[in-house]
Amino acid sequence: MGVTPLPLGELEQMILLAVLQCGDDAYGVTVQEQLAARTKRRVASGAIYMTLDRLEKKGLLVSSLSEPIAERGGRSKRLYRVTKPAVAALKHSRRALINLWDGLELAD
Repeated sequence: MGVTPLPLGELEQMILLAVLQCGDDAYGVTVQEQLAARTKRRVASGAIYMTLDRLEKKGLLVSSLSEPIAERGGRSKRLYRVTKPAVAALKHSRRALINLWDGLELAD
């Protein structure tokens, strides 16, 4: 029997999915842009950075620093990548939501 993936909160799910959508260019600003574009919700940058940090501590993200970038005054970006346990947790969460929605018809 397999290990049950870590449970994810809504913002954690959205941030992990945004990191996946960003590909190799996933850092705080691009994650925030993905969330705004795809969910039509504005999420405070502080909430994004706190969640990115929490997900990294849980082992669901790994980060690395980019090379210094001239447009950023020679500063590096902290780039994020989703781990295998994160993908498992996302799939588990998706299945749970689909199962909960199964058979429901909500009135308008």
